[in-house]
Amino acid sequence: MALLAIETSCDETSASVVHEGRILSNAVSSQVALHAEYGGVVPELAAREHLRNLQPMVRAALAESGVPISRIQGVAATRGPGLPSALMAGLKAAQGIAFTLRLPFFGVHHHEAHLYSPWISGNPAQARFDEFEPNVSLIASGGHTILVFVESELKHRVLGATVDDAAGECFDKSGKLMGLPYPAGPHIDRLAAEGNPKAFDFPRPKLSDPDDDFSFSGLKTSVRYCLRDHPGILDDRKGLADFCASVQGAIVDVLVAKTIRAAKRMGVRCVTASGGVSCNGGLRRQLASACARERIKLRLAEKAYCTDNAAMIGVLAERQMILGKDPTPCDADIMPSWELAGTKV
Repeated sequence: MALLAIETSCDETSASVVHEGRILSNAVSSQVALHAEYGGVVPELAAREHLRNLQPMVRAALAESGVPISRIQGVAATRGPGLPSALMAGLKAAQGIAFTLRLPFFGVHHHEAHLYSPWISGNPAQARFDEFEPNVSLIASGGHTILVFVESELKHRVLGATVDDAAGECFDKSGKLMGLPYPAGPHIDRLAAEGNPKAFDFPRPKLSDPDDDFSFSGLKTSVRYCLRDHPGILDDRKGLADFCASVQGAIVDVLVAKTIRAAKRMGVRCVTASGGVSCNGGLRRQLASACARERIKLRLAEKAYCTDNAAMIGVLAERQMILGKDPTPCDADIMPSWELAGTKV
């Protein structure tokens, strides 16, 4: 079957066509430039851009795939979590298509889709469910930092999550304090490659705690105070690079250590990582090194599928159809605060 998927949970408008696990197309329109002057995503502007870009992205996805709308056999969209007005744009568009064409509709959990994005690989891209094995999965993004035990396909349990700021939020807000453009994460990553991660001694919050939760608000506060108490430390390229490397090192150390520790405790031999923060070069290198040291397999989502994209929504929806999950009613509403099964409350 061929399935059309739509993703509009935040500031990317994306449409994709998936057929038997193959990604036939994945059209994405980013709003980064629009929101940059505000230093973050403005929900009302995001919703307006989604409405403007949805038709062009759907048409582009269908054209690239070579699959006419008449051959689409299912429709999926992100139902939550996300910005309410942004979710509404994509969900209602997808439901309208499904209702008009009398096709099954699937409302997909955004984080659950991230769990399976590391299994998409190759050129052309293909979901490799034949290679699936139990794993501990790290989802790290601007809004969420979650550790999940994925026991089998569509069966998972959340081990821990952030109790305050997410890793991506810490990257962006620390970067803002340093005067870097939004989103700051990629800028910090580039500068950190030139710096000394031990130049500044930032805290590693909850690193020694026995639980699987995260906390990054204290690190962000420490960055603020360090800049206040040491004026001028960012005045030259070396100082800025060292500062970025030290901030990144603190975040990455926590993410890697807690992920590896959870994998060993759960007795799995595979770790996966996805979400926008998993594009970070330092995180990818350190995770690879730690997994090699512990003889654990590592599957990193390809960068095209780390950030918000409709391909991962389509892959999960198609798998749900194949494994017999019932479709979502075409009048189902958005779920902006939808929690992944087992999340601590």
